[in-house]
Amino acid sequence: MTARPLEIAARPYPFRVADRDAVALLVIDMQRDFLEPGGFGAALGNDVKRLQRIVPTVRRVLDAFRDHGLPVIHTKEGHRQDLSDCPPAKRSRGAPGMRIGDVGPMGRILVLGEPGNDFVPELAPAPGELVVPKPGKGAFYRTGLDARLAALGVSHLLIAGVTTEVCVQTTMREANDRGYECLLIEDATESYFPEFKVATLEMVRAQGAIIGWTAPAAAVLEAL
Repeated sequence: MTARPLEIAARPYPFRVADRDAVALLVIDMQRDFLEPGGFGAALGNDVKRLQRIVPTVRRVLDAFRDHGLPVIHTKEGHRQDLSDCPPAKRSRGAPGMRIGDVGPMGRILVLGEPGNDFVPELAPAPGELVVPKPGKGAFYRTGLDARLAALGVSHLLIAGVTTEVCVQTTMREANDRGYECLLIEDATESYFPEFKVATLEMVRAQGAIIGWTAPAAAVLEAL
């Protein structure tokens, strides 16, 4: 089969892939617990409307990957019902609001299987798309994601989701350490703190893309 190259107009320089079949879209934690009132994000005192704004952009990229038959992976941060995979140092976060495991308007906060732990409806996984529950901030920690990507023949990741400076950046750094080439889609990621998003974008593409590339969704869609 003939390789189909892909080139995205990105910063600090074009993001090039010899064969687009080696590319996957990784959508990080677009969950109700982070994007809707009554979830963990709101419990921490954040304005969740900031994160809601990227949903249409993420959906456009998601639709494009689906249309081209390219793999899509969704992650969701969440813990077992007994919280055995949630260390005390993590659960203690959240004061003065609700902590992980506490009962909120959408069920227990960041607990797998609860309504709030589900994806926002607009970005629900399609049949056959890989869903990766994760107990940590990075998508590679205790998930088996690395092996799943290898089985798919994926070497390049386009990344979207929330929040830019926490789960998204952690995942991107984990992927970089494992040899994946990563591009962060600038307007398909968001933070509760606009200055944190700006800083993260600058950090990942600094020093000749030391962690990865960044590009707007329009450039990704054009390249596809």
